[in-house]
Amino acid sequence: MTVNRQITLAARPAGLPKPPDFALVEAPVPQPGDGEVLSRVVYLSVDPYMRGRMSGVRSYADPVNLGEVIVGGTVSKVIESRHPRFVPGDYAVGMLGWQEYGVAPGDQLRKIDPKLAPLSTALGVLGMPGLTAYFGLLEVGKPQPGDTVIVSGAAGAVGSIAGQIAKVKGCRVVGIAGTDTKVEWLTRELRFDAAFNYKTSGDYHGTLSELCPRGVDVYFDNVGGAITDAVFRLINPRARIAICGQISQYNLERPEMGPRLLTQILVRTARVEGFLVFQFASRYKEGIEQMARWLGEGKLHYREEFAEGLENAPAAFIGMLSGANMGKQLVKVSEP
Repeated sequence: MTVNRQITLAARPAGLPKPPDFALVEAPVPQPGDGEVLSRVVYLSVDPYMRGRMSGVRSYADPVNLGEVIVGGTVSKVIESRHPRFVPGDYAVGMLGWQEYGVAPGDQLRKIDPKLAPLSTALGVLGMPGLTAYFGLLEVGKPQPGDTVIVSGAAGAVGSIAGQIAKVKGCRVVGIAGTDTKVEWLTRELRFDAAFNYKTSGDYHGTLSELCPRGVDVYFDNVGGAITDAVFRLINPRARIAICGQISQYNLERPEMGPRLLTQILVRTARVEGFLVFQFASRYKEGIEQMARWLGEGKLHYREEFAEGLENAPAAFIGMLSGANMGKQLVKVSEP
C-alpha cells in the first residue's frame, strides 16, 4: 500500500467532457495527521454537479483546479485512524474524490453500518441524491395530496426518488426521461402515473397538456431548457417550482436562448426556488431514517449501475451526463 492512483483534471472541458480532459496519475498514499482518517475507497459517485466544478468558475463551491483530484462523494473503509470515532475496519461516507486512498478529518466523515443497507446506498438513495430529492420535494415543492407533480430527469438518481416520494404523499406524478426503457421503468416499477420520452416527442407542450389535464402544481426541475419552458406554460395558480439542476445547460459553450416566461410566474402567483441539499445538513439524519423506513415498507425502489475500476470513472461520468444510466451511477474502486 504505497501507490495511490488518482483521476485528476487535465483540461477544462469544452462542451461535453472528453476522456483527454482527465488524467490517471500515481501519488504516494497519504498519511493521516491528528484527528484524521486514512481510508481505502470502495465506491465513488459521479454526479451532474461535478461538471460545474470543472468549469473554472466559482458558483456555490470552489472549482477543481487543473492537476487536482476530481471532487466527489465516496464510501471508504478505514485503514488507519487518528480520530477517536473511527477504528480500522469501519466504513464511512465522505468526499475523498476520485482516488484509491484518501485522508480526511474524522469530523467530515459519517460512519455507516454495512449491516443496515448495502454500502453503495450511502451514495444514492440513502445519501446525497436521496436527500436532495427528499428535502427538495418536501421543503421546496411542498406537495399536497391530489397535486400534479412533474419531475424532469425522472430516471436519474435524484428524479427517480423525488417522483416516488411524491407518490407516497398522494400526488399524481408525471416523469420526463430520455428513452422508452426509462419511461417503462418509471411507470411499471416506480409507479409513476405517466411518463414520456422527450427525445421522441415533437411537442413538449402538447404532450404535457395531454398528461396533465389539470395543470401542474409542483415541478421538480433537474434539466432546465426547453422542457422547463413547456412546463411553465402549464403551471397552476400557487404552483411551486423546485430548481434542483439544469443538466441540459451544463455542457453548452454559449448560453441557450429561450422564451422569457416570468409572466407565467406573475399571473399564476407561483414560486420558483433554487436549493442546495447542504441547506438541510442539520436534518440529514431525519431524511435518511425516513427514506430507510419507506424502503423497508416497499414504498421506495432504487436502481444502481456500476462501472468497475477507478480508471473507468471518466467514462462513467461522461455517460451519466449523456443520460446513459438509469438510477444512480457509481464506480466500484475496490472490494469492500
